[in-house]
Amino acid sequence: MTAFGKLIRTTAFRLTLVYLFLFALFAASLLAYFAWNTRRLITEQIATTVNAEIGEITDIYNRRGLHGLLITMGNRALRPGANLYLVTAPNGQALAGNVGSLAPGVMGTQGWSETAYRRLDDQDKTDHRALVRVTEMDNGFRLLVGRDLEERRRLFGIVAKAAQWSILVVVVLGIGGGIFVARRVLHRIDAMTGTTKTIMAGDLSGRLPVGRSGDELDRLAENLNAMLERIEALMTGLKEVSDNIAHDLKTPLTRLRNRAEEALAKSGCEADYRAALERTIEESDGLIRTFNALLMIARAESGQARGNMDDFDGADVANGIHELYEPLAEDDGMTLLVKTMPAPIHGNRELISQALANLVENAIKYGKPEAGEGSPSTAKNEILIEARREGNQVLLSVTDHGPGIPEGDRKHAVERFVRLEASRTLPGSGLGLSLASAVATLHGGELRLGDSHPGLVATLVLPARVAGSDRLAAQTQDVPQKAA
Repeated sequence: MTAFGKLIRTTAFRLTLVYLFLFALFAASLLAYFAWNTRRLITEQIATTVNAEIGEITDIYNRRGLHGLLITMGNRALRPGANLYLVTAPNGQALAGNVGSLAPGVMGTQGWSETAYRRLDDQDKTDHRALVRVTEMDNGFRLLVGRDLEERRRLFGIVAKAAQWSILVVVVLGIGGGIFVARRVLHRIDAMTGTTKTIMAGDLSGRLPVGRSGDELDRLAENLNAMLERIEALMTGLKEVSDNIAHDLKTPLTRLRNRAEEALAKSGCEADYRAALERTIEESDGLIRTFNALLMIARAESGQARGNMDDFDGADVANGIHELYEPLAEDDGMTLLVKTMPAPIHGNRELISQALANLVENAIKYGKPEAGEGSPSTAKNEILIEARREGNQVLLSVTDHGPGIPEGDRKHAVERFVRLEASRTLPGSGLGLSLASAVATLHGGELRLGDSHPGLVATLVLPARVAGSDRLAAQTQDVPQKAA
């Protein structure tokens, strides 16, 4: 397709033609109304003038008779630019006036008519048009008074020519403006098309150009760029998951196979076989928990969990997690505390409970004070779960007093299967913070990792429920899956 063909097929050019047609139609209607109104006003002026003259001439006839009428008509006919005058006898013979010829039948009909005529003193033989009025006087005499319509015709011609030039100028400027607008729009669309071709070729880093005008195309480009960033993040995450599964799950699967092979190779008693099977089941449960965590992260990042959202109180979730994990913390020598206030949330209760549980599990695993850190009285084996509302946000936080996470590693710590050096000797899959971050993002919030001097503060920042609904979700038991 040629460049001109692409240009005239653009929506902008077609819309310009539609607006041009409508504007030209409006302008033509306006000029037509003006011409018609001007014609009507001139006709009314002529009629007023003719009526006034007929009144004067009739009065002269009544006072001075036929002789005075003929003298008056002769004098008026000699004036420059005079009106049309004609007096005829009952037999139709012209007695006085400046009219040489009329259309047949005009003098035989009383009242107004528009007729062709010639003056007595016209040198050319061209007929002119006039608006005349015929009045019958006493004794069968007839009086015609009229006015030439050349002025009305010239004015109407001026208006018609102005209308033609105006419409021509409107059409030329409209088409020129349409081509200019269409070229600008087409240039921007072509730029977007080129970027999309790059993206379809596999380069997800491409972004649509955004101008400075802030128009609808800029807003569309900004939204599409945000969508592309999200798609790129999801594709990157999918690649990372594939790579991580290939690397991080290979070790436990290999270990599982080796243990089974070892159990078969060794000839032992029933107790040895039983112990090997128990270790195999334990290893399998760990793999199942890892896959469940991956599925839950994928479910959160894809937005599938949005269909199960409801209204509930975040304080109830915090209290449920405290009740569930308090015995586990005590067995590990930790004290689990809870501090709550009303925290209304609209979201997926199961996922938020799982995310908060992951933070608590991480705190129990890694939140013990480091050896030699202060005296036993100052060392705090405490973990605090908080639920509170701050403005239009709800904060669900877990605070410990362990070694924490260095600021430079916090962004890296929320990635899948990432385990920092301090945690490599402890069991886990490195998915706990990833799931918490995915759940926060699903609800329009974020996961913040801060410093509690010493220790770590992990906070789920979620939007508070919009006021106007006092409905709370039905109380369900929060039994999260282990993913930390």
